[in-house]
Amino acid sequence: MPDFAQDAEVTHEAKRERRVALLARRRALPEAVRRDAAARVQAELVALVRRLRPGRMAAYAPVGTEPGGPDLPTVLADALPAGAQLILPVLRDDLDLDWAAWAGPAAMVAAGRGIREPASPRLGVAAIAAAELVVLPALAVDRRGVRLGRGGGSYDRALARLAATARTVVPLYDGELLDALPAEPHDRPVRAVVTPTGGLHPLAAPSGVVPHTSAGRIRGR
Repeated sequence: MPDFAQDAEVTHEAKRERRVALLARRRALPEAVRRDAAARVQAELVALVRRLRPGRMAAYAPVGTEPGGPDLPTVLADALPAGAQLILPVLRDDLDLDWAAWAGPAAMVAAGRGIREPASPRLGVAAIAAAELVVLPALAVDRRGVRLGRGGGSYDRALARLAATARTVVPLYDGELLDALPAEPHDRPVRAVVTPTGGLHPLAAPSGVVPHTSAGRIRGR
């Protein structure tokens, strides 16, 4: 009989090794390269926001070497149509994601794990279900849409709450859109990535990996 526990451990270790290598690669990028990449990624995302005109959009505040630059929420909020709402994640103790409305850079506060969060009132974990466009982080994504996150499972839970029509896009550096990544049953694929030189790149969800839908539930880690 197949040893599913052993297979899961092999996949988990493969993910860990990829994370270590990808984080080291990002840290080695010169500051000028990161700034140029952020400007290019922001321009692509602004064009997408202006084309889709979502009523509610979810995004995040990049920190450290994450692509998109620390001013990404400001840039995205400015691109939204009048009356639209931008929400950002708030990490809960159980590693699930609550959400709060973007109220400007002055309303951001330092939180655990080096991230920054809005200080505005919490909207609940289900707030993302109404988001029509979601910009979310990853260390890499493969051409099937499988994303490699930090390992907490937070965004897999959030993606499971999205409507089937929601657009999901991950900002990446060049070289982080890969041919294949190790995947587990709870992994939720994304629909597109944005890279500095490749622009917006739609992806196809793989067979055997459940697409994000508000009708599904997944196991957290």
